[in-house]
Amino acid sequence: MDAKRLTMFFAIALLILLGWEQLFPTPKQPQAVVQQQQQQKAPSTELTLSPAQPITVITDTVKAVIDEKSGDLRGLTLLKYNAAGNENKDFVLFSDNKENIYVAQSDLQDANGQSLLKGLAFTAAQKQYTLNGDKAEVRLSAPARDGLQIDKVYTFKKDSYLVDVRFDVTNLSGKPFKAHAVYKVVRDNKAPEGSGFFTHTYTGPVVYTPQGDFEKVDFSDLDDDFNSGTDKAEYVRRTNTGWVGMIQHYFMATWILQPKDGASVCTAGCQIDIKRRNDNLYSSGVAVNLPEMQNGMKYSFPMSLYAGPQTTSTISKIADNLELAKDYGRVYYPATGLFWLLEKLHGLVGNWGWAIVLLTVIVKAALYPLTNASYRSMAKMRAVAPKLEALKQKYGDDRMALQQAMMQMYRDEKINPLGGCLPMLLQIPVFIGLYWAVFASVELRQAPWIGWITDLSRTDPYFILPLLMAATMWFQTTLNPPPTDPMQAKMMKMMPIIFSVMFFFFPSGLVLYWVVNNILSIAQQWYINKSIEKQRAQGEVLDK
Repeated sequence: MDAKRLTMFFAIALLILLGWEQLFPTPKQPQAVVQQQQQQKAPSTELTLSPAQPITVITDTVKAVIDEKSGDLRGLTLLKYNAAGNENKDFVLFSDNKENIYVAQSDLQDANGQSLLKGLAFTAAQKQYTLNGDKAEVRLSAPARDGLQIDKVYTFKKDSYLVDVRFDVTNLSGKPFKAHAVYKVVRDNKAPEGSGFFTHTYTGPVVYTPQGDFEKVDFSDLDDDFNSGTDKAEYVRRTNTGWVGMIQHYFMATWILQPKDGASVCTAGCQIDIKRRNDNLYSSGVAVNLPEMQNGMKYSFPMSLYAGPQTTSTISKIADNLELAKDYGRVYYPATGLFWLLEKLHGLVGNWGWAIVLLTVIVKAALYPLTNASYRSMAKMRAVAPKLEALKQKYGDDRMALQQAMMQMYRDEKINPLGGCLPMLLQIPVFIGLYWAVFASVELRQAPWIGWITDLSRTDPYFILPLLMAATMWFQTTLNPPPTDPMQAKMMKMMPIIFSVMFFFFPSGLVLYWVVNNILSIAQQWYINKSIEKQRAQGEVLDK
């Protein structure tokens, strides 16, 4: 009975870990909200991706590629992070090649939604830029048209993944002019490099506004709406603050409508717009209403793009609630709390691996009352296993008589055969939260532990930790009461093998947590088993 219970616990926990969003999908917005959004449709002009005329910008953190003609940010390589598939290559976030399209676009549109940049060709003073002091500034200028002189200015900063994108507009048209700026993150729906069945996380559009809170918009939802041929494909929000963009495992790209403790760009209102485009790419962006530009005046319209790692200590300082983009799924709050503790421990020991070890010890100690109840239940069942086997021999195939005799034995020995179920189930939310706290944290990427573990976000290169996990799991089964059913007994023998093979593909930081947790569980269960055996030897009742 207890072996079956333990097996079910692991199966349920694993199922929730790997399929939570599939089992419990994010609720759809109320129909009234959707209808209201349909009435607030944003301008739909789409900037196409023509072949780029590259301008290269290199700082200490990024290598950026700007298309000189359109002014789009077409490439972004993060120089401090290596590629998921090759540790000798730098990680590429933005690109516009056939294998992967992920870019940032910005545009000016008139009151009718027509692009003011269409047909214009920007030019820059040079083809390559590097840091000049603490920043690198790229000014793209276009010939004046219809009395409007438009420049697009990129500013990259030292030790930062925050990019400032500014439109400088001079109105010489002879009359006031009304326009809005449009900022988009555009990508395909391909899974990022390094994604797999055991390492899958959400990839796609995200939006946060105080009115609508945080929302993830699945590519599949946008596909369904697009194929329906109706405007309900568009997720639209009017807002005065917030942020919008795309996220994937470890990294993100979001337009910031209001910097932390700064002024909002939405003084005249902003409109979020998330949709699938006609070119089968997906757009997550915002239209910013601009103040009326008077004749003879020059105006500057700034916007910030954060394109980089989801480092909690960094993104929490950029905009309100930007840390929500660090995708912990449905267990955001427990995972956030556990990561906060993990970060504090890292500050003490200076090593993320040892911080995971200490975190596991602390969580195990906090859950001691629950795990103790489960292990005592299993220890009691283990202690009476010889009596149970004798009853099976006595009653043979008479299952009714066997069940009655077993229940009488449980009453005599003061054992609740289901006593360990609830404590185990109560641990599942904590277990899942800890899993995501480790799995979703880019802080562990390229973080070493000891010896052969040089990157806690990658698999163990020699599979030492997965093999240790298998060994500790096997040893745990020897401490459990023997299963009464032969099929359960076979399953218990197979579990360490199945889990070890599965964990060959898991990040070593996660496997480290499992190994430490198993070792602590073995010590706790061994101690309880010995205590129960001592009680029985002294003729004491087992419920003490």
